[in-house]
Amino acid sequence: MNAFAVSRWSREQKLGAAALLLGALAVFGNPYRTTGVVQIDARELAAIVQTEVDHVAPGELADWIVQGRTDYRLIDLRDEAAYAAYHLPTAERAPIAGLPDYPLARNEKIVLYSDGGIHAAQGWFLLRAVGFKGVYILRGGLEAWKDEVLFPTAASDRAKAVSAFFGGAPRAAGGAEATAAPEMPAMVMPAPQAAPAVAAPNQKKKKEGC
Repeated sequence: MNAFAVSRWSREQKLGAAALLLGALAVFGNPYRTTGVVQIDARELAAIVQTEVDHVAPGELADWIVQGRTDYRLIDLRDEAAYAAYHLPTAERAPIAGLPDYPLARNEKIVLYSDGGIHAAQGWFLLRAVGFKGVYILRGGLEAWKDEVLFPTAASDRAKAVSAFFGGAPRAAGGAEATAAPEMPAMVMPAPQAAPAVAAPNQKKKKEGC
């Protein structure tokens, strides 16, 4: 992450980042200590943040859900009311304060999300600090999910199908309809007729006949 990117952060993002650093120091003390349960490799974490290899794009996560993949855990860090109003399919709710004690295995792939990105980043740091290696953040959080999956603009046919699969609908590009906040889908949705096609590796066509 470069200085220019940081300069474009909102006040809330800067405050959240500051809270993240102060919280880490308060909880874990000296980040370079080598005794006790917690060990933090600051250089390793900085490299991960800079390359964003710890991020999962909303469209990628949508594909995983459509495919019915079970090789990851999706964790919603928001409060109970927000979770009840709307959450991503297959998501479990875990309050950030209790995240280190939540029943997660260190060999699991864990994807965290919140409304934006600050709480997910804090959760990521907490889990990384206690030894979890396979921790990821939904890029842009629930806001990006709404913009890119549920209510995309200038959507392709496949994006329209994915949107419908999750109970959303594309928005018109430009104008009031594009800027207005759409209503979130109801949590109880009728089962779609068919899942949208997801790109798969090329396979050789099986020969027919004898």
